[in-house]
Amino acid sequence: MNVRRTGTVDQIDSPLPPSRSPRSLREAWTALAGLSAVFLFEMLDNSILNVALPTIGRRLSASTAELQWITGVYAVVFGGLMLAFGALADRVGRRKIMLVGLVLLGAASLATAFAGTAEQLIAVRAAMGVAAAMTTPGSLALAFGLFDEDALRVRATTLISTVGLVGLAIGPTVGGFVLAFAPWQALLLVNVPIAALAFLGIRRGIPADRKDELHRDPVDGPGALFGTVAIVSALAAPTLFVDAGAASLLPWLTTAVSVVMAVLFVVRARRTRYPLLDLALVARPLVSSGLAFKGASGLAVAGLGYLVTLQLQLDWGWTPAQAALGMLPQVVVLIAGGALIGPLLKRAGFDKAAWLGAGSVVCGLAVYALLGRFGYAWVAFALVLVAAGMRVVGVVAGTNVMRGLPADRTTIGAALIDTSGEVATGIGIAVSGTILAALFTGDIATSNWSADQTAEFGAAVTLAGLLLTAVAAAVVGWGIARARRGMDTTTQSPAPDPDGERKEAAGGRRNP
Repeated sequence: MNVRRTGTVDQIDSPLPPSRSPRSLREAWTALAGLSAVFLFEMLDNSILNVALPTIGRRLSASTAELQWITGVYAVVFGGLMLAFGALADRVGRRKIMLVGLVLLGAASLATAFAGTAEQLIAVRAAMGVAAAMTTPGSLALAFGLFDEDALRVRATTLISTVGLVGLAIGPTVGGFVLAFAPWQALLLVNVPIAALAFLGIRRGIPADRKDELHRDPVDGPGALFGTVAIVSALAAPTLFVDAGAASLLPWLTTAVSVVMAVLFVVRARRTRYPLLDLALVARPLVSSGLAFKGASGLAVAGLGYLVTLQLQLDWGWTPAQAALGMLPQVVVLIAGGALIGPLLKRAGFDKAAWLGAGSVVCGLAVYALLGRFGYAWVAFALVLVAAGMRVVGVVAGTNVMRGLPADRTTIGAALIDTSGEVATGIGIAVSGTILAALFTGDIATSNWSADQTAEFGAAVTLAGLLLTAVAAAVVGWGIARARRGMDTTTQSPAPDPDGERKEAAGGRRNP
């Protein structure tokens, strides 16, 4: 892959003929409409479901644990299967896997209308998680592959993410309005036309997969098994800790299984000739730094969202509607911040923009941990900092990871980005919830806290916020060091041989 520098932005020569690459977003509007619909589903689905949970609980007589799994099983299956489907898509075709996933998504969404028990709904949500694992990573890979120029790639990614964030913002409001006159199933049935729109846009707007853009390495079955079990266990453990409690053996066994499977995955990747994930690719500076920024941001955002929601409603006594308004600064910045990404990249370049975005997220979490208890103004300021940083990181870090990978490994690269975010989110919630459970005495959901309980909650929020800030800052620092190492290597080393690099990367035979 031939890399050239133009100003502050690295450009990557695409192996595609120039005639296949759109020269503007308008030329690719059909494809972008389909890819935007995929991301809209991911954002809209989760926000709408959260609004409907109380109604679902009453209609299906669901227990607290069942309600947790109605939301949690989607994230567990989605996060656990992304690497496996990403690797498969790089072998059999990104567009092909995307279209099959959209058919599954439409069918699973349609099955929601027939779910009459909590167990049936959990099964439907698991199927939707499988569909999301097939479609979400592919959307970034297909958007990246549409264009030759990084500027157009960034604009396309910004457009797609903005559409999804609009869905995230309007989801609760639309969901509450629909529930006033329609059954809860209607909310999840909205995914059917979205899946149909995405299918048509991608099928008509994106060319069929070309053999020279894929690779034919054998599928690493044991590696896929180890990786999937490790991620699924890591994502399930926080829910089990909340459900069963830290005194129960099950969440600790689940955590142990995750660690053991992760070790086996790494050993397998280092020893086999054709690993599911070539660790040498992950070690590339652009890739590792991008994943670090994405993970640190996910950790901070998850912890902040969890703690702020509890503080506004339980500590300060705000109603759910007031709490939703309290989160409005974050929503506004997430949506409107897309207009600032292009100018920031022109002024600072990809690397500095990624550092600034990740640093803003960490600073926002630190502001909340230290000053959030002194009034809503500080909470709002923290939300704005985190949202602004996350908006930049979501586009720039992902683009950096894709820039750092060979053309035939982009889907598993996109899967890595999403997986790092999902795992970091689970860790952020688990750390916050564990500290809160350890320091707060009594039932946190009761009203009229005592003075001691209010003090305990404040101490837990501060400790959890500072701990997450320290971890996120360390990860960001490591990511900056990796990015700088990549810049030094680029500056000091001669330009790589395109054919040699592509053959080495496609072979997947490096065994460090």
